[in-house]
Amino acid sequence: MALKKMGDLKCDGTERLTFGYVKGILQSTNTCDIWDHIWNFQAKPDDILICTYPKAGTTWTQEIVDLIQNEGDVEKTQRAPTHVRFPFIEWVIPSIGCGLEQANAMPSPRILKTHLPIHLLPPSFIEKNCKIIYVARNPKDNMVSYYHFQRMNKALPAPGTWEEYFENFLTGKVCWGSWYDHVRGWWEAKDQHRMLYLFYEDLKTNPKREIQKLGEFIGKRLDDKVLDTIVHHSSFDVMKQNPMANYSSVPIEFMNHSVSPFMRKGAVGDWKNHFTVAQNERFDEDYKEKMANTSLSFHFRFE
Repeated sequence: MALKKMGDLKCDGTERLTFGYVKGILQSTNTCDIWDHIWNFQAKPDDILICTYPKAGTTWTQEIVDLIQNEGDVEKTQRAPTHVRFPFIEWVIPSIGCGLEQANAMPSPRILKTHLPIHLLPPSFIEKNCKIIYVARNPKDNMVSYYHFQRMNKALPAPGTWEEYFENFLTGKVCWGSWYDHVRGWWEAKDQHRMLYLFYEDLKTNPKREIQKLGEFIGKRLDDKVLDTIVHHSSFDVMKQNPMANYSSVPIEFMNHSVSPFMRKGAVGDWKNHFTVAQNERFDEDYKEKMANTSLSFHFRFE
């Protein structure tokens, strides 16, 4: 099957994309159509892969890693928007880009992005022993953020009402599948591969410590001045105003920031403004059951 070119993909600017399944995981039809090419993607040993469940701090981590790689040189990170700097390997957005093509055209060293669960990760990343950075976010905040993201992003399915979305998220009927399967799958694999597993809440609580941890993992020695520069320029308020990081360059027919801004709150505990008492009780029961046999745990609010 030939790799479908961007010019072959049609979108009238008003309709959402169509969706199908890759091995039981909901994806856009465009991704399904080129899945064989994605699965056979050839990673390089010096690739750095940033992996998250959607809306778990992906763009934040990308900005931090870029600042680390450029040793705090902010001008270098302003070279292009996020979706151009970091190929999103499984994603195809009409008129914007095909992550696979971007990655294959990019010189090394590459910083790549994926939301794939570990069982769908192209095998070459493991075969080439690539460095993988995984970031996980507590599921209540993750659900809220993903809901608002689907409201504004026409490259994703319409989320329906909050009540409908709550049910779909719990049962994994969203793009990239079950949050539980995703975070647990990567957690269980973390000690077998060159992987750094981080938590969104830790990045919020102590960004300097977590950024230093990232620098050490990547292989960059960062002094205090550089660390402070990175902490500042990767802060939510600064990134929200940064057109190279806030997705404001994406055409409004795909991302409508008037519906909900791409960078909305970046907070821990916002779920309390959305969950009803009954939803919270139901979620807690579901969480307790599905997370019973793992050492993985999350913070749901700032203590």
